[in-house]
Amino acid sequence: MSAKTTVKWTKRMSFEADLDGHKIIIDADPSVGGENKGPKPKPLMLVALAGCTGMDVVSMLTKMRVELEDFSIDVEANLTTEHPKYFDAFTIVYTFKGKDLPMAKLEKAVNLSQERYCGVSDMYRKFASIDHKIVVVE
Repeated sequence: MSAKTTVKWTKRMSFEADLDGHKIIIDADPSVGGENKGPKPKPLMLVALAGCTGMDVVSMLTKMRVELEDFSIDVEANLTTEHPKYFDAFTIVYTFKGKDLPMAKLEKAVNLSQERYCGVSDMYRKFASIDHKIVVVE
């Protein structure tokens, strides 16, 4: 399987991406000629990471019969200061909400995602460190 997208310049610093029939507007900050019509390209990497690992975790916890009330993933990335600027470290915070959530199963699902299943994490580890933390709220 492969992936493909077409990204078309619309005007100024704005582009429209067509990804599997979904339209995504990408733009730059007004300070560099953009109009802030959509996210900048690099921060979309955080969305890809959170989405990939989040889908893994939900799938595994469903198979483990863990019932969540809510689940969110926060990702922070450190941007280097010299050009070309890139993310050299990511921190993922998995926040689970529910009653009597089994920490061992949460840890197992997160660790399996990070160590075995999440292809985005695997790719990013080639140029950055990835740390994670699990938070449980009731």
